[in-house]
Amino acid sequence: MSSADLTAEAERQLRICTACMYCDGLCPVFPAIDNQHRFELTDINYLSNLCHNCRGCWSACQYTPPHPFAINLPATLAAARQRSYADYLWPATLGRAFRRPMLSIVLVVGVALLFTLAAVLLSASPAALLASDRSAGAFYRVLPWPLMAGAAGASLLWAVLCIALATLRYWRAIAPPLPAGTLLRALRPALRDIITLRHLGGGGPGCNDVDERPSHQRRIAHHVMVAGFLGTVASTLTAAIYHHAFGWLAPYPLTSLPVLLGGGGGVAMLAGIGGLLTIERRADQQPSDPHEVQLNLAFLILLALVTLSGLAVLALRETAALGLLLILHLGLVFGFFLALPFTKAIHAPFRAAALLRAAAEAEEAKPPARKRGD
Repeated sequence: MSSADLTAEAERQLRICTACMYCDGLCPVFPAIDNQHRFELTDINYLSNLCHNCRGCWSACQYTPPHPFAINLPATLAAARQRSYADYLWPATLGRAFRRPMLSIVLVVGVALLFTLAAVLLSASPAALLASDRSAGAFYRVLPWPLMAGAAGASLLWAVLCIALATLRYWRAIAPPLPAGTLLRALRPALRDIITLRHLGGGGPGCNDVDERPSHQRRIAHHVMVAGFLGTVASTLTAAIYHHAFGWLAPYPLTSLPVLLGGGGGVAMLAGIGGLLTIERRADQQPSDPHEVQLNLAFLILLALVTLSGLAVLALRETAALGLLLILHLGLVFGFFLALPFTKAIHAPFRAAALLRAAAEAEEAKPPARKRGD
């Protein structure tokens, strides 16, 4: 479907939903379209990212196929989301990667793995890679710290820059013409919605992730995965303090804080990823967009590979497999950062921006506070 056809189809379905409003209360999309009769491209880009794909409207709607209206709002908004990622991504040429996410990620990660292998071979002897090294600084005898930190920092900076500029472009397109004070008041409720993922509750009982029975499985899996990710971030920061403040070189003991945080975080991430992959496998495909499914799977599989390789390094670091496992893990990490702008990760800041606009409009709609004595 062309971009113009997708816009026209999304507007058609949204206008029918506005006339019906049976699903009001299921998610923030329906309050946002209430009393709206025309939807421009920027409106659709906003609403598509405000949609949390809970599928509550699909299960509740009386106009889904085979009805002549053929309403399939979750799939239509999912397709519009993919387009919005590509439209606002910087640099614009990266938007093409959303067409074939699996292939794009494989190519980028493959290049990162080759770079890591070449860097290691130029800095260490093949015999050293296959030797068992249990001493402090063993990681840096495989790949020197300046190269390791430099490659990780450069690839992460690239990802942050691309995603930040894309989010800024998206926000400028959808930002409501409201006073700055209203936006500031909206920050608190927007942050609450972002952190708690309450809109994955489908209006309360949960999302229709797999069938018509509501469930909180996806919301729980998201929270577990993010908690695990935060654990790995805390592990990295703690290890940096150990290295730079105290001069303690990795690898650290199994009972050390970086290892406990990283190991626990990795296990939690795998649990969350496993839950999300299970939901993707069992979910009804009719209210889904095939490209979004591919994007979800590509991101989750890559994140799982990064996590598994990190746990393998942790488990086998005192064996002769350390060198090869570290090459694999570092290559996956560098590739993950480089590919991050055109993975499903970009949905997080885009959805945050959409939730901020929704919260700001809700704040603006509130009646003015009454003064004492009125």
